[in-house]
Amino acid sequence: MVTLKGEHIYLRALEPEDLDFIYAIENDENFWEVSNTQTPYSRFLIKQYLEHSHKDIYEVKQLRLVISGYDNKVIGLIDIFDFDFNNSRAGIGILIKESNDRQKGYGSEALNLVIDYCDAYLGLHQMFCNISEDNEESIKLFTAHGFEKIGLKKDWNKVNGSFKSEYLFQRIN
Repeated sequence: MVTLKGEHIYLRALEPEDLDFIYAIENDENFWEVSNTQTPYSRFLIKQYLEHSHKDIYEVKQLRLVISGYDNKVIGLIDIFDFDFNNSRAGIGILIKESNDRQKGYGSEALNLVIDYCDAYLGLHQMFCNISEDNEESIKLFTAHGFEKIGLKKDWNKVNGSFKSEYLFQRIN
């Protein structure tokens, strides 16, 4: 699929071999804030999730894709979530696992590929994302791709005993 291939990375479906990568992400407390997770996941649950990841976005309302380098190194994940066919919208989330893989343009390229995919194959009228008020890199990334800040959810997420506000960004075609 040409739509999911970029210059430096490509996006692919989840594979059973991704078990350890997803297990590491889902159980890394540093990522719990962005994924709204509060508890660890077992290998068994993640294995079940991978076994059902082939289901259609119209059925499960989400699609998780792996961000991979052309050397087949797994770099991160990009999600289409809360897919709403009736209202032609979906949320977008992105995570680059290793800090040394950030600031290299992988996230930007992956986001561009997903936007193209959502336009070409899902016909979305709008995409949205939720970004913590202090996540300057994500704000910069999504803004560069045409997402506009449309609201602030005050004290939205409790992180380490304190509340953080979260911005809502939206991109309308």
